[in-house]
Amino acid sequence: MSLEKIPPFEGVYVYRAEGQKLLVTENLDRGFSVYGERLFKVMESEYREWVPFRSKLAAAILCGLKDWGIGRGKIVLYLGAASGTTLSHVSDIIGRGGFAYAVEFAPRVLSQLIERVVRRRRNVVAVFADARMPERYAGLVDLVDVIYCDIAQPDQSRILVENAEHFLKKGGEAMIAIKARSIDSVEEPEKIYRREIRTMEDSGLKVLETVNLAPYEEDHIMVRARYE
Repeated sequence: MSLEKIPPFEGVYVYRAEGQKLLVTENLDRGFSVYGERLFKVMESEYREWVPFRSKLAAAILCGLKDWGIGRGKIVLYLGAASGTTLSHVSDIIGRGGFAYAVEFAPRVLSQLIERVVRRRRNVVAVFADARMPERYAGLVDLVDVIYCDIAQPDQSRILVENAEHFLKKGGEAMIAIKARSIDSVEEPEKIYRREIRTMEDSGLKVLETVNLAPYEEDHIMVRARYE
């Protein structure tokens, strides 16, 4: 059994045991599994399996993402938090000194998010709002270091840009999981990606890298950018 850091992904580790090689994060809510992920004890700490087929952010790391802006003490705005699968790992990573605003619009999913993550972790707050209208929650969210966007909408990049204009610090980073089939069901994914990236670049976001998320997610890429 061994545990290895993955520079530069602070707070993310590779757990090796009995032929397994898994991504894990240190569990901020010991003894509790958010979405059925396995828990492992190493010395005095507990770690949670980070399943790449359930989390696009984990998939991006395994598919070659080079860097990110998330780390201990960071302030994160998460757009499209859903029931909290990836958000819970972000919570682990930023630690008790960090904070995450979790924006979600679907009431049923929001209730799951609150039950599984928000009520159990002091570094996360739920924001019941439509990410397409950031002005409506501008009084609830402070400036953030990182925006993570995972929203199945035709105007995904525009949503990210408008939230960056409201909340992202200059020099802060943004990541977006672009879902080609949520934008256009017939157009070539590569054309969609280029158009979405152009929208970001025309609005002050400098694209730093793109990563295809296959085989974990088909017709998806992760884009990392810096707000200038």
